[in-house]
Amino acid sequence: MDRRVRLAVRVGGVVQGVGFRPFVHGLALRIGVSGLVGNDVHGVFAEAEGTPDRVGAFVAALTAEAPPLAVVERVETREIHPIGDVGFVIVASGSPGGAADTLISADSATCADCLRELRDPGDRRFGYPFVNCTNCGPRFTIVQGVPYDRPLTTMAAFAMCAACKQEYEDPADRRFHAQPVCCPACGPALRFEPGGGEPIASAAEALNRGAIVAVKGLGGYHLAVGARHEEAAAKLRARKHREDKPFAVMVAELAQARELADVSEAAEEALSSRRRPIVLLPARGGLAEAVAPGNRRIGLMLPYTPLHHLLLERTGPIVLTSANVSDEPIVHRDEDLSRLKGIADAFLTHDRPIHVRTDDSVVRIVRKREQLQRRSRGYAPEPVTLNRATGRHLLGCGAELKNTFCLAKGRHAFVSHHIGDLENYETLKSFTEGIEHFKHLFAIDPVVVAHDLHPEYLSTKYALEQDVDLLGVQHHHAHIAACLADNGEDRPVLGVAFDGTGFGPDGTVWGGEFLLADLTSYQRLSHLRPVAMPGGVQAIRQPWRMAASYVDELGRPAREDIVKLKRSGLNSPLTSSAGRLFDAAAALLGVRDTITYEGQAAIELEQLADPAEKSAYRARIDEVVHGEDLIAALLEDTSSRAKRAARFHNGVADAIARTCDRFREHSTTVALSGGVFQNVLLLDRTVETLERAGFRVLTHRNVPTNDGGISFGQVAVASRTTR
Repeated sequence: MDRRVRLAVRVGGVVQGVGFRPFVHGLALRIGVSGLVGNDVHGVFAEAEGTPDRVGAFVAALTAEAPPLAVVERVETREIHPIGDVGFVIVASGSPGGAADTLISADSATCADCLRELRDPGDRRFGYPFVNCTNCGPRFTIVQGVPYDRPLTTMAAFAMCAACKQEYEDPADRRFHAQPVCCPACGPALRFEPGGGEPIASAAEALNRGAIVAVKGLGGYHLAVGARHEEAAAKLRARKHREDKPFAVMVAELAQARELADVSEAAEEALSSRRRPIVLLPARGGLAEAVAPGNRRIGLMLPYTPLHHLLLERTGPIVLTSANVSDEPIVHRDEDLSRLKGIADAFLTHDRPIHVRTDDSVVRIVRKREQLQRRSRGYAPEPVTLNRATGRHLLGCGAELKNTFCLAKGRHAFVSHHIGDLENYETLKSFTEGIEHFKHLFAIDPVVVAHDLHPEYLSTKYALEQDVDLLGVQHHHAHIAACLADNGEDRPVLGVAFDGTGFGPDGTVWGGEFLLADLTSYQRLSHLRPVAMPGGVQAIRQPWRMAASYVDELGRPAREDIVKLKRSGLNSPLTSSAGRLFDAAAALLGVRDTITYEGQAAIELEQLADPAEKSAYRARIDEVVHGEDLIAALLEDTSSRAKRAARFHNGVADAIARTCDRFREHSTTVALSGGVFQNVLLLDRTVETLERAGFRVLTHRNVPTNDGGISFGQVAVASRTTR
């Protein structure tokens, strides 16, 4: 008789809610080992008994053949005494004690198998808007605790019918131990208000006649209108108090996306991925002007829930934008629907609760790969890996705008879903509730809290209220640290941190910084020459003020009231901000004098620029970078606005490369971070110019380059500076 061995196996990573236990069960039966598999707070545990070669093949296949949504980070084994059992079983979830260290899967778009059932008149789930299986459907947004089992999700209230229970318990079925499994007989139900009727048909009819319909999605409600319906799109814009910022549009399939936008191979891959982000693409036209007024780009996404697929089958493209009043967080609880009264004409909702509010993620395609601009649904809460394990539990509180928080232990940094701008009570409440939820899910009790240096940020004020060790991390150091950790880099680099606003330790507003930085410290090597911001925050909302300030710096006539304000020093702080430099250029080119959303002037300046133009304005570089020289060149140039906008962008890229060249002896690696580098034209030209000069260039991969990555940078610094 062959010698038998038995191994106790521990699998860590994203292994709950992704069909891992049924996968292990099927694997064991195929290879011919006996034993068991189950979930607990640490992940998946198993025991496998058989001949040494079969047990070895079983362990190897756990990683090599894992389910599509699984991320296996470690497989640990130890030999135990064989017991001679027969067969392989899935056991009830265990509670071995100790802190939870399992991971939670992100929500995933409906898989091809479920779509086939949805569209098959002979299937019992035909037309059912909540069809899902182990390979797709809600995860993070319904999870209330770990281990990931139905009683700890918002599906707990829906008792499985006999047919669903049979699927759930059948090892050969695709829904074996799929926690959200349900059907029309036992699962959530749609309703349409007012008026009732068949919900999908009623909602589609309302959209087609020009109504605004609030639609309950995975992570919250969206406001929907027909994307080709001019009057409806304009009505939504007015009611939502969203003057200019583009709306996202959902289309039924890739062919429709190609009709509306230029879709590259990389964009097609992003649109079709299980994460289903909004992808910003060059627009072709064909939609109502009010969808993206004056904008050359359109944000497109494909359906990611069965409900969306059913709705889009009956409509054309639809606007699908967060259901909120401008600046408030997305509505996700049914009891808060009163906040949408006066905005939505009708409601397509259902009775499955959303536990965690989660906005859609947003990406752009940069140099043939995704650049995250908002990391949320489909990505969170899957962790980003730190370069080295931290010995203490950490919290990074993030920035004021585009806030995320980040909790960390070991090598796992759990960057939160997009929280938003911490400017009102509802968003702050979402921030604090989110931290508590992540602490519970991942068993993290932070003993060090890292925060921005700005004393008025609500995230900073929250940190200062905690009875733990505190670590202030300068805003732009956090940007560069995030880029370093995002690339697994440890060595000091030349960091270029370009954004709109960051609190400088010298009392000025930073934002055009050249740093020598690693994950422990930084040195400010150079920066854009500071100029005054006449009116303080008013200069952010009114770019013409920055234009006047720069013109005055050049000794040219400028508005007298602005010159007086600037020279008085009253409410006119100095800033080295690259964002304000772009604002000045935009105003002087007649792009925009005032803005209605953050970064609008710079976004529209990028769209104006002629990408074929290669010549560049030139700035003087000494102890500082003279951004005013770029403004002078722009004023003296008599070429078209498109050429001047491009030459300005190229001039900024040239100034970055020449400044880095001055400090080449410190490092030949450059890290680019900050919201200004969301500008694809600038990023492309900067990377090209730096690489021609012999530099290795790091850009962001897994967290946004904007302030959405600050919390990760704060944790990266804290992981190295606190032990």
